Amino acid sequence: MGNNNTSVLNRVFSRNTLSAILAGKEENPYAIAVRRYVDDPQGKKNRQIISEIYRVLNEDHRNEYFYKNSLLNNLLLHDPHHNLRNTIALTEIPVGRSKVDLVLINGLAHVYEIKTELDNFDRLDSQISNYYKAFDHVSVVTCQENVEKLLSILSGTHTGIVVLQSDSTLVTVKPSVEEQSQLDHVTMFKILRKQEYSNIIMQEFKSLPDVSQFEYFTAYKQLFCQIDINKAYRLFLSELKKRSTITEEKYFMIPDELKSLVYFSKLKVTDFEKIERFLHSYF
Repeated sequence: MGNNNTSVLNRVFSRNTLSAILAGKEENPYAIAVRRYVDDPQGKKNRQIISEIYRVLNEDHRNEYFYKNSLLNNLLLHDPHHNLRNTIALTEIPVGRSKVDLVLINGLAHVYEIKTELDNFDRLDSQISNYYKAFDHVSVVTCQENVEKLLSILSGTHTGIVVLQSDSTLVTVKPSVEEQSQLDHVTMFKILRKQEYSNIIMQEFKSLPDVSQFEYFTAYKQLFCQIDINKAYRLFLSELKKRSTITEEKYFMIPDELKSLVYFSKLKVTDFEKIERFLHSYF
C-alpha cells in the first residue's frame, strides 16, 4: 500500500477528522477514504462505512491507532477485571523524553508500548527505562512476527510481551513483573498538573507553600520529593485516575472501531449526540 494511501488511513481515525465531522465539514480525510476504499458508499450508513474502512486497517495497515483501539477494547471494555468505573486509560503521557502510548490505571498502573508491523525497536530500551521511572508495569504490544526478536531483547527483564493477533485478540507471551525500584519522584511530579500535585501536597502537609508564582513549581517539587516513594506513587496514581470524565451510558453507544478515538477526545454531551446522528445517517 503506497504512502499516499496510508497517509489517508492514518488520518481517518484522528481527533482532527472527528472534529471536522462534528463541525459538518464535508471534505475531510474520512470522505477521501470512503471514496478510495469503500465500494458503492451511497446507500450505506456511516456506521457500516467506518466498519469497512477499519477492516482495511486490519487487513493491510495495522497502524498505531488500530493497536491502541484493540488494546482499549480488549483490556478496558471486554475484560471482566476492568471497566469504566474502576479503570482509567491515558495516552500520550510525557515521561522523560518518551510518550506513553497507553497506560491503564486501576489498583496498579500498566504501560503498553506499541510496536506495530511498521515500527522498529531503535528507541525501545530508552522508552522502557523512562516508563519505569513513573509506572511499575510495562509491556510491549506487537505482532507475531516480532515475538522472537522481542523475547531476545527483553530476556531477563521485568517487561512483558503481548501479541495482537489477526483476529484482534491479545495473547500474553511474556507476563510483566512489577518493578518499583526505578520509580523517581521528579519524573512523576513532572507528569502531574498543578491542581494534582497541589492536592497531594495539601493532603500530606496540610498546607501549601506560600511562594510567588515563579517559585511554586520548585517549592512544590521539593515537598513532593520528601514523601516516601511508595506513598508518593500511590498518591500520584490516585490523582491520575481522576482525569477520566467519560460516562458509560454515552460511551457504549460508540462502535468498537471508534472507541479509542472517542475515549481520548474529551467530548461534550452534544458531541455524542452529533456522533450518534452521523453514524445513523447515510454517506
